[in-house]
Amino acid sequence: MRIGILTGSGTYALPEMDREGEPQPVETRFGTAPVATGRLAGVDVLHVSRHRPGHELLSSAVTHQANIAALKDLGADAILSLTVCGALDSTLPLGSLVVFDDLHFLANRLPDGSLCTLYTEPGERGRGHWIYERPFSEPLRQALLEGAREAGAHARDGGCYGHVDGPRFNSRAEIRMLQGVGVTAVSQTAGPETVLAGEAEIPYALLGYATDYANGVVSPPTPLSELARLIEASGETFAGTLAEAVPRIDGDALEPVGTHFRFD
Repeated sequence: MRIGILTGSGTYALPEMDREGEPQPVETRFGTAPVATGRLAGVDVLHVSRHRPGHELLSSAVTHQANIAALKDLGADAILSLTVCGALDSTLPLGSLVVFDDLHFLANRLPDGSLCTLYTEPGERGRGHWIYERPFSEPLRQALLEGAREAGAHARDGGCYGHVDGPRFNSRAEIRMLQGVGVTAVSQTAGPETVLAGEAEIPYALLGYATDYANGVVSPPTPLSELARLIEASGETFAGTLAEAVPRIDGDALEPVGTHFRFD
């Protein structure tokens, strides 16, 4: 079993990972993705830092298609994705985790404005519609919840992840709109990953860490210094949770999320 791990702001490497050298470029038809290989808690893992070291890529430049295609080409059986996020629910404590179970990504577009899909060519073999009730893998969600519990981290079971376009943060009006449809927390990267992993038939789950309250949720707003502090602190919480969650993944229970209506 090989587990792909996607990390974001504040987590550019996995300190608990026994890494086999430096990340290596993996060529895909969507471009190149640097992937580190190694073992974490006794399990083979593939690590992609979506922003790359030094936060080279802002959210508006992340290469989502290449990242997912590289993990698929390297034989990832599942993907665990991590994101720091802004809370839209004032009862969600900052510094706590959310294991999401629903998605708001209505635009369904990549950072360059093109539609978010792996099916980019007319007549491409395997093209079709991804159909699901919930977008995230339940066995992976349970592994993350159990991992957080064992690591001593507070994690909310369920919540709606809202994808928003960066790199700017959102206005109060935009946040009110998202609250109105039940979004729990937002960030700027995991919407495309969820869709592309679904199309690639790789089970995927998303773990969020609340670093601030979104615009207008609380008064006064979260200070920038607190946001920066919590982004830095998120790495330790994520690392502890992953170390406990990864060995709890039951490979026999993994299956693609939903189904596909295909045309060949």
